[in-house]
Amino acid sequence: MKVTDSIDLGRGFTAKNRTLLAAMTNKQSNNDGTLSAEEIKWLVRRGQGGFGITTTAAANVTKDGQGWEGEMGVWSDNHIPGLTELAEKLNETGTISLVQLFHGGMRAPQRITGVRPISASENTESGMNGVYTKAMTELEIKSMIQSFIDAAIRCKKAGFHGIELHGAHSYLICQFLGQETNRRTDKWGGDITGRSRFLSEIIRSVRSAVGEDFLIAVRISPIIEKAGIYLHDSLELAKIICELEIDMLHISCWDVFQPVDDSNDNSLTKRFRQVIPKGMPLISTGAVWDGKDAQWLSDEGADIVGVARVGIAHPDWPKLLIDSDYQPQMPPFTVEHLANVDLSPVFIEYMKRWKNFVIL
Repeated sequence: MKVTDSIDLGRGFTAKNRTLLAAMTNKQSNNDGTLSAEEIKWLVRRGQGGFGITTTAAANVTKDGQGWEGEMGVWSDNHIPGLTELAEKLNETGTISLVQLFHGGMRAPQRITGVRPISASENTESGMNGVYTKAMTELEIKSMIQSFIDAAIRCKKAGFHGIELHGAHSYLICQFLGQETNRRTDKWGGDITGRSRFLSEIIRSVRSAVGEDFLIAVRISPIIEKAGIYLHDSLELAKIICELEIDMLHISCWDVFQPVDDSNDNSLTKRFRQVIPKGMPLISTGAVWDGKDAQWLSDEGADIVGVARVGIAHPDWPKLLIDSDYQPQMPPFTVEHLANVDLSPVFIEYMKRWKNFVIL
């Protein structure tokens, strides 16, 4: 299986190759969550570069779910015109277009939203300045599920091929999944079956609302010890959600090559491939850079190879994988290089926070 091969995703959708541009914070949206021309331009350029699947930045499903400045929104019908423009332009490139849906939970700072953050339980972390989240009530949980439904419907109306539910990186869905961040004693907590109920209900409800001709991917973090997310539970979670009507499972590994510190020598990618159904497309993302990296990950069992940073600097990365020895330039990059591949000054300034990515 080559990364350049096409893949049938089901529901009438085929990706022209097995590359995916992962959702990335870029801070280019307008203050009201509407898409800016710069954000549309940057994403469309990656579609033109040949990515089989292109994912937007994380898009918050409620106004109070915003995690950072310049964040994309899907919580209002006012966002639909910009979403429609992006979907139309992406789809013209032949890429499969996905919007990543999320809510910040305890990572939706009060300094941005003006309200006390919510989460599965009363939680705090560094950066919250001693503020503790409010544990969500049953009514608030059901309302939040409805917010994900409404956001998915907006994405479908706009013309996207599907959505990705962001259950990784310690945001709200992930907070329900973690033993440390979810200490509830009701049906939304307890063992992994209870802690995954919030995500499972979102999946079921979204599928019921959008119908059969719309893709649903789910992104999870295999291990976040601080949140109480451990590999054995994440493997069980994968089994649970793959029994629902999802179309892709996305594991966010940070570094796909990093060994797991246990007695099993298999990679994270292979571990998940071994427990999920054979026909379920598995996306794996983390530290892939060149052609050999991509093929190694494919050989480990990833049906789709996700990338982030290399897609920022090299929008034509998928096309160049025809050469299995392709080795793109490594960081740091000049400001001029990044501007020439359609990063706005705002995005470039943000990337300066990433150690050794931009020449200062």
